[in-house]
Amino acid sequence: VQLQAYGGGLVQDGGFLRLSCAASGHTLCMGWFRQGPGKERDMVASISWRGRNTLYADSVKGRFTISRDNAKNTMWLQMNSLKPDDTAVYYCAASGRYYCDRDENEYDYWGQGTLVTVSS
Repeated sequence: VQLQAYGGGLVQDGGFLRLSCAASGHTLCMGWFRQGPGKERDMVASISWRGRNTLYADSVKGRFTISRDNAKNTMWLQMNSLKPDDTAVYYCAASGRYYCDRDENEYDYWGQGTLVTVSS
C-alpha cells in the first residue's frame, strides 16, 4: 500500500488546514503522526477501520478531527485553532491491524509527509 499525504501549507496562528491522505489500496488502522523541529515523531490522531474508534494526542484534542472514507481509500485531518507549536511535518500511516496504537512501530506503511507551518 502506498500513501500520499497532502494539504500542508503556511497558516497564521488560530487558522485552519485540512490534510488528506490517499491510499493506493485498502487499509485498516490509519493515523497521522508529526515531527516538529528538534522533536521526535509522535502520533497526532488515529482511526480504526470502520471509524468507530479514534485516538488523539492530548495536545490536539478538541481542535483536530480525524475521519476516513473507505470507499475512497482516503483519510483526512481537519486542524482548527492552529498554534505555532503545531508546526511540523505531518505523516500519514497505516497498519494491518483493525485497532490502532500510538506507537509508530505498529504502523507498516508511511506517506512522504507534508509540512504545516503556523506563524505567530
